[in-house]
Amino acid sequence: MEPQFLNATYISLAINLAFSLVTLLMSILLLLMVDKILLKDINLQEEIKKGNVAASIFASSIMLFIAIIIGMGAN
Repeated sequence: MEPQFLNATYISLAINLAFSLVTLLMSILLLLMVDKILLKDINLQEEIKKGNVAASIFASSIMLFIAIIIGMGAN
């Protein structure tokens, strides 16, 4: 293989890894903001610890939607 191809592959891998980390951090921060702003009386973390499946589905769906929105903005 050519060194230029390997360099381009490594650069692409690094960019994708950085984008994935930024997306993960943004989704966690936005989930915490939604938890504090919209759900003032409900603590999602406590509800999930108690075994509330609906709370865990809600939290994961918010993270999924945030990831989709951030992913669409990158294109």
